[in-house]
Amino acid sequence: MPPKRTRRASPGSFGLPAGERLKRTKLTGNAAYSAWGWVGAEVTIASEITDQHRMATCGFSSNSTYPLCPNKYSEKRKFSPTKEESPQTKQPHEHADASAQAGTVDDVIVISDDEGPTCGSKTCKQNPYCLNYLGQDTWEDADDAYNAYVKANSIGENPNVDTRDGQTPIGLKNLGATCYANAYLQVWFQDIPFRKGVYECQPAQDAQHPFEESPVFQLQVTFAAMQHSALSAFNPVKLVESLKLRATEQQDAQEFSKLFMAHLDTEFEKQRSPELKSLIPDQFQGRQVYNTVCQNCQRRSERDSDFLEIEVNLENNATLEDRLHAALEPETLSGDNKYYCQQCDSLQDAKRYMELRQLPPVLHFSLLRFVYDISTMERKKSKQTIMFPTFIDMDRFIGPEETRKQFRKRDVKESKNLYELRGILLHKGASAYHGHYEAQVFDVHTQGWYQFNDETVTKMDSLVPKVDSAKKGAKNGKDDKKPSAPKGRPPKKRRRIDDSDSEIEIVESPVPSQKDEGLNSAEGPDYISSRDAYMLVYARVGHKGFHTPDGSQMNADGSASEAGRAASVVPTGVVPPPRALEVVYQLNAEHRKACEEFSQREKEARARFDRTRNVVMDIYRHWNLTSRNEDGVVVSRQSLESWLSRHIAKPKVLSPVPPVESSEEDPSAMSKGDGSPTIHISTSDVVCSHGKLDPGAANDMKVIKATSYSRISNDDGCRLMPVFCPVDVCPICVSRMFKEKQYQIEHPELVSRFNDVAAVNDDEDGYHISKAWLKDWRLSKPKMHVEGAPDPPPDAEDYLRDVVCEHGQLATNTACRRRISAEAYGLLHELFPAWKPPSTRVEPCAVCEALLHMSKEDKRECRKQAEEEKARLKHMHDNALNGNNALLEDVPCAIVPSQFVRSWRQWLMRPSEVPRPETLDNSQFMCEHGRLAFDPNISGDLDASMTIIKRNDWDALEELYSGGPLIAIENTDGKWLHELDVCGDCRLKRRTSFDMTEITVRVLGPGDPVPTPQTYIEELPQPVQQGQTTLTTYSKRQTEGSRKSKRIRQVREYGKRRKISITKAMSVKDLKIMLNDQFGVPVISQRLFYRGHELDDSSATMLSLGILSNDLLDLKEENEDLIILSDTDVESGPVNGAKKNRTEGQAFGGTLLGGSSFTSAPSSSQLEIALSNACPACTYENGAADTACAMCDTPLPNPT
Repeated sequence: MPPKRTRRASPGSFGLPAGERLKRTKLTGNAAYSAWGWVGAEVTIASEITDQHRMATCGFSSNSTYPLCPNKYSEKRKFSPTKEESPQTKQPHEHADASAQAGTVDDVIVISDDEGPTCGSKTCKQNPYCLNYLGQDTWEDADDAYNAYVKANSIGENPNVDTRDGQTPIGLKNLGATCYANAYLQVWFQDIPFRKGVYECQPAQDAQHPFEESPVFQLQVTFAAMQHSALSAFNPVKLVESLKLRATEQQDAQEFSKLFMAHLDTEFEKQRSPELKSLIPDQFQGRQVYNTVCQNCQRRSERDSDFLEIEVNLENNATLEDRLHAALEPETLSGDNKYYCQQCDSLQDAKRYMELRQLPPVLHFSLLRFVYDISTMERKKSKQTIMFPTFIDMDRFIGPEETRKQFRKRDVKESKNLYELRGILLHKGASAYHGHYEAQVFDVHTQGWYQFNDETVTKMDSLVPKVDSAKKGAKNGKDDKKPSAPKGRPPKKRRRIDDSDSEIEIVESPVPSQKDEGLNSAEGPDYISSRDAYMLVYARVGHKGFHTPDGSQMNADGSASEAGRAASVVPTGVVPPPRALEVVYQLNAEHRKACEEFSQREKEARARFDRTRNVVMDIYRHWNLTSRNEDGVVVSRQSLESWLSRHIAKPKVLSPVPPVESSEEDPSAMSKGDGSPTIHISTSDVVCSHGKLDPGAANDMKVIKATSYSRISNDDGCRLMPVFCPVDVCPICVSRMFKEKQYQIEHPELVSRFNDVAAVNDDEDGYHISKAWLKDWRLSKPKMHVEGAPDPPPDAEDYLRDVVCEHGQLATNTACRRRISAEAYGLLHELFPAWKPPSTRVEPCAVCEALLHMSKEDKRECRKQAEEEKARLKHMHDNALNGNNALLEDVPCAIVPSQFVRSWRQWLMRPSEVPRPETLDNSQFMCEHGRLAFDPNISGDLDASMTIIKRNDWDALEELYSGGPLIAIENTDGKWLHELDVCGDCRLKRRTSFDMTEITVRVLGPGDPVPTPQTYIEELPQPVQQGQTTLTTYSKRQTEGSRKSKRIRQVREYGKRRKISITKAMSVKDLKIMLNDQFGVPVISQRLFYRGHELDDSSATMLSLGILSNDLLDLKEENEDLIILSDTDVESGPVNGAKKNRTEGQAFGGTLLGGSSFTSAPSSSQLEIALSNACPACTYENGAADTACAMCDTPLPNPT
């Protein structure tokens, strides 16, 4: 057993000699005191501060309580404490001696009882000698550090993530709204005969249009890429361009399928090979017959037709077989729907039914998911759920009814038309006009189901659950013993597919109906339920052995057998043409090159990272000081954190390095050894305004070895600027903070002494002092105190009037002052020698007391005068400014300024506080020629600046107030008569000389005609609204009912007026935005008119339009055609109960599928010329030739 270590001797306890004063600096464990503990104990004035005191403020002194924390990342340390050290792993602060560090692991360590606190991220955050917890952990793990390094130093996108995973099918990129085409392409690609036919097709040679631009060749390239591409997704942009599809418009998927098949059929018919000529009919086309039988003469008429899809009407929770039976049921033609029989030569009752005569190898069931709603005259999406089987016996649906009945009695294994489910096309979304198309397709190469969501391809574990046949049969046998269930569809057990986010569920086989007598439930298919499926694709299985189209064996339940899966390979003979393969191989070569280049960049980045990591780790593992006497450099904690993270974090904007007086530049550290520029990281966080170390930022300071600082500059090419030594603490800041610390110690002592002697009895002499000053000064931290400045005296400007009046005597207000004793005065007088408060023997100011008595008499007199004027001018007081001039018909009147009436009314309400108006000045309404500068009979001239009063009120005003001149008017027969003439030039100048004025906006109703210069009649000013702003209140209850968007709410109070303020420089656009806020009318719906002229120039200003002060504008709202879709499954209802029919759009018009010439096929950078150009900001439909939006002035994109 190794010998025990000797316990470290504890220091002996020494008491203080007699008469020695205990100094707080001798105490340990008090870090707060060790920084400023010398204030008041060792230093009482600023001149006594030494370098040791200044260093102590930042924890740099030799007797600092901050320990030299060991570096927990040092290679010599045996233990690596975690971020939050447990008691077992925490290391002591004290450095172990050399012999202890050299001890073996088996040594028994005796813990001393007097060890200090442990190192931790919280306890050592303020320790300048603790250099742990600065972000070194991010470098310790090489893999995590490298990942962060790659993100910070971008080496480009990794093309390997786009590499195809083995034989997994690839996705197709969505070019905006081409998901409908991508879904069908994935289904068609899995049809081997169709793919082979596409590969063998050769378009007719056309010198004008190269073969590479044809849709057939681009389809060949797309299929070749889906078969041989090294990428996980292919961009079919060339195919979309060749078909002239508008990539940003979503189209009907089924319409695209029919049109594209028709186009391919046309191309195939041009081929020499008979197999290619009839590929589309042979692979997808079936034949059906419509029979009509006259009930009178039994005459039968037949009409056969070909089909590419079997359309199936939806009914909730019905199976596909049920809907096929319903489609084949006879229909009776009677009543108004009678059939005209040629043999009977009259209208007769008849039966009409449909028969399937021939089925193609690949059968498409078109589920009528999108129907036309007669009530809304729009298409909508049906939410009916349909259940369809994994395989279906179509012999039960071919031929006449008698034949179908016989086939229903046969076993499914004898069927010649057994079809297996190969594809499900889905539409996600609530609306028929919006949504997303996806596909679930069975891949013939890997013999598995996949979910195709454009570029994203997800393997599905299985479209159907794995159910043991014996268990299934036992389950059915057990069910046979149960009593019969009531009529109706039995409950179905559902299982949601987790591989897809579609609304698809697996439903166990329902009990077969009487129509499906030959279908044994034990051998029946599984059913799939969906609310989003709109197309089902089935492929015929060979009648012997149930072969799949590629030759693999098929089980009775419609799934491929294990032997078939094992033997499944890429079908032989399906080889893309050389030119298509060349395009794909070129893409693969470019991808391989990109991967190789990325690998090279990654290799180089890894080498740079390894070098950088070694340098950084070597620096921070050796940057701790071993003693306080060692040369060190002071930097900020933030700068060290920035340096540690600069290689593995995205660069931030570094703060500028402030100029430093004391630090000197090291020329040898201006650049790295390799010549690359040096990066500067600022340490200004710890620098004061004097360019020295700021003691107020001591908590953010860190001390590192000078040699480590040089390595950061030389080896890593980074300089932490400015650089300081521990002695570079700012003496000015220390002196300022010393005074503040001293104040915090002395002020409470002084307040305590003052409180002991401040009280004074009523019969004792004392002094008056401001109560507000004394209340604040008594606080431990007075609000009046400003750092670095003495406290203001009690007679400072803010507190002087609390004690002394304006005459220099004792103020009469006793509530703002209090009495203190003579001893307390003497205590304060030592601090404020210039302060001389009045004694308690002094009487209050006689002048102030006299004025106080006189003011009461004056108030009484003012109130009396106001009441007399109010009684004398009662009509002006009650009716002026309220617009009630109906009683002034045929009554002599006069004009007075409205501001005078307002000031006069305010004086009447508070005569002792508000000054009485002095003069009544009407000169503002007169021009320099002595005539009127306004016309009382023109709307807008009688504005809010003038008020009409009775003539006798004017006579009374002339006696009470000085002023004039008289402007006499009289309302006779609806017209104002005036003695003075109107000066036309000065009137116009007055109405146009404004910086800001008010105008009236009148809201026109829906039935009001659009104003024109010919029909516009300027209304006479309504007396009830003269000089007043009419306020219109919009209540919440006015708009209750159906929930509306704020953007399309209607202004209900049509015909109302509202005044708004405008400026000369305000544009029409700014005015419309203001009206949007005032009336709630969207800018796009506003039509503004001025004297019958529409203001359609958004950039025109009020000055250029000639709008005068107090003018009138008309606002008419045009209904906006908005259809707002919610995030739920229901479209928002009509606005105000009336919904405008939706424009269906041009569908495939103008495209190659719509019948346009191939010669005008546009490139991906071209757009069709539209009849209108929609604004991208406000969606307003502008003219095709417009360059800027008429509503919001937003630049419009070029429509061509």
